[in-house]
Amino acid sequence: MKVAVYRKEHFNAAHRLHNPAWSEEENQRTFGKCNLPNFHGHNYDLYVRVTGEIDPVTGYVIDLKYLSDLIRQHVTSRFDHRNLNLDVPEFRELNPTAENIAVVIYNLLRPHIDPKHDLNITLYETERNFVEYPVD
Repeated sequence: MKVAVYRKEHFNAAHRLHNPAWSEEENQRTFGKCNLPNFHGHNYDLYVRVTGEIDPVTGYVIDLKYLSDLIRQHVTSRFDHRNLNLDVPEFRELNPTAENIAVVIYNLLRPHIDPKHDLNITLYETERNFVEYPVD
């Protein structure tokens, strides 16, 4: 009997979408206002889903306090009120698109979640734009 549990978190961060191998014109054409030289920000909503069997002893799939602490330690404390391009090492060479942010979050959390559980990240960059990783 598999069950999915979710933890919703929120963080604010600035970023600039930019490919240093391209000209300013190509970057502007591809990324538009997301390429502003002085960055721009988003209010991100993060949903972390853990799926697995219910533990017969605890009744949990995963202790949500533990999951909350993991997210705070490995994600929100690193990303919240930061410039992703400048302050977060993972994005020094990686364009901080919503897609890449979701994959980085997954990779930060995956080592701390029991391998018997599935992990899924859904990241809302805006109310209407969101990404999911991995895709089932």
